[in-house]
Amino acid sequence: MSTAHPAQDPAHHTDGPADGSVRDAVLVTGASGTTGSRVAARLVARGLPVVAATRRATPVPGARAVRFDWTDPSTFAPALDGVGRMYLVPPVGSTDPAAAMLPFLRQARAAGAHRVVLLSASSVPRGGPAVGQVHEELPGLFEDWAVLRPSWFMQNFTGDHLHAHSARTEGVIRTATGDGRVGFVDADDIADVAVHALTDPAAPRTDLVLTGPEALDYADVAATLTALTGSRVVHQRLTRDEQCAHFRDRTGVPGPFAALLADMDVAIAGGAEDRTTDTVHRVTGHPPRRFADCAARELGLPAPSTDRPAAH
Repeated sequence: MSTAHPAQDPAHHTDGPADGSVRDAVLVTGASGTTGSRVAARLVARGLPVVAATRRATPVPGARAVRFDWTDPSTFAPALDGVGRMYLVPPVGSTDPAAAMLPFLRQARAAGAHRVVLLSASSVPRGGPAVGQVHEELPGLFEDWAVLRPSWFMQNFTGDHLHAHSARTEGVIRTATGDGRVGFVDADDIADVAVHALTDPAAPRTDLVLTGPEALDYADVAATLTALTGSRVVHQRLTRDEQCAHFRDRTGVPGPFAALLADMDVAIAGGAEDRTTDTVHRVTGHPPRRFADCAARELGLPAPSTDRPAAH
């Protein structure tokens, strides 16, 4: 798969809908979440009108907050008012996001939206499970589009994720990944790429696999957290079934989604995520951030030295 940045082609850029109305706002779904909050803040800082969509219409500084729920189509039209571009985060915990997202995308196109940047994942190819089905349909719905396929978030170890919580409270990160390595990516880098995909004169019209600069296994992550915090963190290896039960029991996600997550761990163990790309650097002009630097920033700790646990 190629992630080369396509040539700039102003002839394919659409400034608005065919009816001549002005639709310059950018809709950001999941605007209080890990990537959505960062994308919204960056767009606001650029002076762009932002519609911040969340299930509770959570206020976002500088943006117009709207209530939005993928399972409630009555929230679609108000969110699309005046919108020309969209950053879409799929419904969390759904194994069939296409069921909600495709009707919304058709409604958005009819309303005059002309560019879509979809958040997917490096583990989900076009036509694959879950959001892969939305990826498959997107090019046929919008001429200007991009699908961001980031690797696993570095923030999973510092925020409200299950791994972050267990690392803080128990000193343990539990996975079924074995020795598998992952090119963990900083959500700040994802947001930077998303803003380019939303605002550059020509849309990428491809999928972009986003990683950090190094592939680490979970023992490397645990060692880095130990060095940063001074509190011992270890990686505990689970079987696929143990991990499925762990996700289900600790997070309350439905069984099928817990199974999907556990299967992703097994794929990591098999080497599926052992890669890095230069996409962040090519699109944004800055190198991707290291895990140690990201973790220190997110945890409010001093920046680490260059000496750190090396990737295997």
